[in-house]
Amino acid sequence: MTAKISVTVNGETYDVSDIEPRLLLSDFLRDRLGLTGTHVGCEHGVCGACTVLVNGDSVRSCLMLAIQANGTEITTVEGLGSPERLNTLQAQFREHHGLQCGFCTPGMLITGEDLLRKYPLTTDEEIREGLSGNLCRCTGYQNIVAAIRSAAAMRRKDKP
Repeated sequence: MTAKISVTVNGETYDVSDIEPRLLLSDFLRDRLGLTGTHVGCEHGVCGACTVLVNGDSVRSCLMLAIQANGTEITTVEGLGSPERLNTLQAQFREHHGLQCGFCTPGMLITGEDLLRKYPLTTDEEIREGLSGNLCRCTGYQNIVAAIRSAAAMRRKDKP
């Protein structure tokens, strides 16, 4: 038995049939839609590499079934910006060297974007707590925190 789903991903609507009921959202995004920026690490929701926004909230796509996403709006790392036009957070990751191997980066960016949209993030402690569900084996987090702190300050300046 298969299902049909309709999702809006990065502003584009997809109507997809033949979805297996047990297909993970992460696999749907990567294999069916070709959005490989969503990384799959632990497949248990622990590392955060597969984080996407579903209706504006960060979700571990390795823990959500594709059919559960029916009717939702999803933002993946590809939807944040492009190499030619980085969003504020992506630009600050580049400016502050907030990545090394890059495996955790999509999840860090999506989580950071979720945090920036919801909280003022005025202290490093708030940022670290917000990132506590995302693992990075390379950086030690200092540059990631600095990038998010800078993006938060820039966005606060832009608000009326």
